[in-house]
Amino acid sequence: MTPTDKSDAAADTLEGGPRRGRVRNTRRGPATAQATRRGIAVPLPLLLPALLGLAFLLLPLVALLVRAPWSTMPDQLTSAEVWQALRLSLFCATAATAASLVIGVPLAWVLARTDFPGRGFVRALVTLPLVLPPVVGGVALLLALGRNGVVGQWLDSWFGITLPFTTTGVVVAETFVAMPFLVISVEGTLRAADPRYEEAATTLGASRFTAFRRVTLPLIAPGIAAGAVLAWARALGEFGATITFAGNFPGRTQTMPLAVYLALQNNPEAAIALSLVLLAVSITVLAALRDRWMTAS
Repeated sequence: MTPTDKSDAAADTLEGGPRRGRVRNTRRGPATAQATRRGIAVPLPLLLPALLGLAFLLLPLVALLVRAPWSTMPDQLTSAEVWQALRLSLFCATAATAASLVIGVPLAWVLARTDFPGRGFVRALVTLPLVLPPVVGGVALLLALGRNGVVGQWLDSWFGITLPFTTTGVVVAETFVAMPFLVISVEGTLRAADPRYEEAATTLGASRFTAFRRVTLPLIAPGIAAGAVLAWARALGEFGATITFAGNFPGRTQTMPLAVYLALQNNPEAAIALSLVLLAVSITVLAALRDRWMTAS
């Protein structure tokens, strides 16, 4: 045995065995990290506020279910006024989603794929309706598209088109508040998609629009679907901009949120029934998007 071997053996003996056997793998895989997170005990000062926050969010929904007139629910939902508001809401929300798809998907592509001065500012303007109070959005739509608005006066005098206090006005108001959800979802999907597929299509002779239609759209279809569902749900629940820009006329502009507000003053049971319908729609949207936002990363 050489002196080097003897020193290594002595070191192994002092350390309790061969050093090769004492090497530990300090890396933690995803399963180990997840198990570690699950095994962490929650401190009491954090647990109590967390439970309080959960109760604060769930208590109104539980109260809505508890106080719901289940025995008269079929009669409430099949009444002429409720059915009229429901049908108008479904039509306007679907039309607003379709309009958002037509103009929102190209806008998302421009924001994700092109570089121009002020792109960050434009993106901020696109997302502004997300934080803008809906009533302010309705006032802005009136000033822009009303009969005396910046653009609305020309629409009225040149084409005889009047948007405020019409069903089309409801669609316009819902599109204004719902389209940013679609744009954000599609832009995020476009940024995650590999642009080299589009470049390869253009090098093979396809035009930019053909590459977008035949290559990009199939790649970002899940993001478009998720954004469309979010936009549809947001349009269905819109209240402030709709009542400010389109009014509250039964059969013409009275959507479900407006019908809930009106029924709460005269027929609380109908208001609860309509609220349950909107709650069911929200739960359905969350269930449809569970793979995107309801799974742990």
